[in-house]
Amino acid sequence: MQLPALRFDGKTVLVTGASSGIGRETALAFAAAGANVVLVARRAAALAEVARAARATGAGALVSGTDVTDRAAVVACFRKAVRRFGSIDIVVNNAGILLPARVADLDPADLQRMLDVNLFGALHVMQAAAKQMQAQPAGGHIVNVASLAGRRGFSPLGGYCASKFALVGITEALRTELIGSNVGVSLVLPGVIDTPMAAAAAADPASAGFWPKALNMPASWVVLAVFAAVRLKLAEVAVPPGGALLEKIGALAPGATDRLLRGVMDVARRPGRHRAST
Repeated sequence: MQLPALRFDGKTVLVTGASSGIGRETALAFAAAGANVVLVARRAAALAEVARAARATGAGALVSGTDVTDRAAVVACFRKAVRRFGSIDIVVNNAGILLPARVADLDPADLQRMLDVNLFGALHVMQAAAKQMQAQPAGGHIVNVASLAGRRGFSPLGGYCASKFALVGITEALRTELIGSNVGVSLVLPGVIDTPMAAAAAADPASAGFWPKALNMPASWVVLAVFAAVRLKLAEVAVPPGGALLEKIGALAPGATDRLLRGVMDVARRPGRHRAST
């Protein structure tokens, strides 16, 4: 995906979860816009393919097979990237996992896994990024990809919502800490995006029929949100626009919103409804 109106020539962009989905599209978009890219994920083989595509645009690309839940590995990844490119100007903190289940059935081990990646993994990256960027004369920008699920809890994504609520809160706290510094912090809040993670969740019996695939949004919409957040120094961008505002309005009447969401989910799960949507 190329966005010729937005250029990032000479910048170095580190993207976590870059092996597929939103992370892959974001990394390739930055490469096409002139940036060097640092590709971070556990699956090094998948990253190698993304690196080849990035280099085909003329960008420099560094593969880092890193588990973001390992703080020491994240620190080592940043050091390696700085040695290669001299700085890290933008970080897109995108790595995440989703394990759907009703709260009543949620395995604590699954919740811990989501917290380890979606919250603690993001924290490790934020800390390494903030330290590096504050030491750079030009500073930098951190974009945390959370979710609209981080503004409103709903089933069967209760555990995922909990991890994203926490990510939203810690991002807002970091943003206030860095006011007046040379480091910007943004939240990008996507809805349901057409990615392998969404496909895997839809195939899980715990969430069958929860959401019609036809309503999934393309990953390119999130890329546009990330670009806008960095270029315009926005605190928060929802995908679709206005999604987070609707959730905040819904929070004014939480009981009514609960009943509305339950009604929508019941309709989605009616026999034949799921087959028609797929």
